[in-house]
Amino acid sequence: MSEHLLMPMDGKRVRIFPGPAGSPVVYLNDPMDRGIKIHTLLKEENCPPHTLVEISGLNWDDDMTPWYCPALTKGDTPCAGKADAYLSWMIQRLIPAVEKHLEDPNGRILTGYSLAGLFAVYALYRTDVFRCVGSMSGSLWYPDFLEYTRTHTMVRRPDCIYFSLGDKEKNSAVELLQSVQDRTEAVYEDCREAGIPTIFELNPGNHYQFSDQRTARGIVWILRQERTEDAYESK
Repeated sequence: MSEHLLMPMDGKRVRIFPGPAGSPVVYLNDPMDRGIKIHTLLKEENCPPHTLVEISGLNWDDDMTPWYCPALTKGDTPCAGKADAYLSWMIQRLIPAVEKHLEDPNGRILTGYSLAGLFAVYALYRTDVFRCVGSMSGSLWYPDFLEYTRTHTMVRRPDCIYFSLGDKEKNSAVELLQSVQDRTEAVYEDCREAGIPTIFELNPGNHYQFSDQRTARGIVWILRQERTEDAYESK
């Protein structure tokens, strides 16, 4: 098989970078079609074996958000909150189509940056198909999301969760976004206190800096975690 397979699906672009048989599958929702760059960074970091699946061409503000959020600034667009529908598409359409091309896929990891980081955490409360989650500069400022995590139960206990932010993200001119670090740290602490293996990393820069490197860093951390004997057991 070539280094990656491009598979258009339902108006989206799906790139599959296949790993060896028996390796976990990392699903990365990404608005900027950075799969090749992320794949290259992961190879440079000697990342443990895995298959990387990048999904782009999303309705970003709608597909990645759990419920409606009005526009944050003048000229911005509201978020429609269609995460449940998108997650159903992933489970019913995307994952079967992707994994039929792989040899013995062995566990699934869901990752993303910004709103896709929010989506990754939200998915833990809606499905049991992902064993680990990476939320890189995740939009955990989202209205009522912290409260949601504290009043709902994850469908399954994940093997690990990765959180990160830029150290200047809380300095946003938008008041709601200024809460991102406090809220991310609160979700992280709740996960840690629940005994879930997790980490929160604070990186230099604002939300828009070093996103490729931060994304790769989170994926590497997850894949390097010590696994129990049955971690990544196929569903």
